Amino acid sequence: MSFREPDPSDDHMSEISEKPMVSPSLRDHDHGVYIEATPRRLGPYARWGKRIFDVTVASILLVVLSPLLVLVAIAIRLSPLRGPSLFKQKRVGRWGESFVMVKYRTMKTDRREQYLEAEGYVGHERRQTHKTDADPRHTSVGRFLRKTSIDELPQLWNVVKGDMSLVGPRPEILEVAVRANIVDHARHLVRPGITGLWQISELRSELLHENVHVDLDYIEKITLVGDLRIIAKTLTSIFENSGA
Repeated sequence: MSFREPDPSDDHMSEISEKPMVSPSLRDHDHGVYIEATPRRLGPYARWGKRIFDVTVASILLVVLSPLLVLVAIAIRLSPLRGPSLFKQKRVGRWGESFVMVKYRTMKTDRREQYLEAEGYVGHERRQTHKTDADPRHTSVGRFLRKTSIDELPQLWNVVKGDMSLVGPRPEILEVAVRANIVDHARHLVRPGITGLWQISELRSELLHENVHVDLDYIEKITLVGDLRIIAKTLTSIFENSGA
């Protein structure tokens, strides 16, 4: 699905358009034909309350968790990862514009395919699925950070900056989005999230760009209660997977 140019007579489209939509282009796609998507009328929470909620919660968490954030950064620097504590990568954000997402580094700096082949790894690439615990490029520290989702905490800064939201579509890697032809997809009508409907669904082990319909389901039903439920389910899943 791709953006369509807004019609001035379309009241509910005008409520979500802070800037012109990207005109859809007719291009072949391996996973189906894109169609126009028109989200429902967005309520007060989706239009301005969500941003206030994001900034407030993310700011509080950054202050409260600051000792942990520093300790994790030190642990990474002292681990066999031998690289910067933060990993930066271009992702696709709202309106299809790219931004730099930050997270803690969990992989060795050598990410070449030859290394995977030498280790005999035949699983999914990390960039294609939400969690890949068996990837040999992770160290013991990296695996712990990923299992507990602590590696995602630096993204709270992305939320404060306005690049991301606490809840929303998972930000796709720019190169993957371009290759899959979803940069101008309707999932980018909203800010991407640290967690979201796809991440807590049964489809999280499959390719994100082949399950973008989950993001459209979320966009159609953006509410505070819905976001709180997703956050609660995310935390429950983290505690269960980490054995807490």
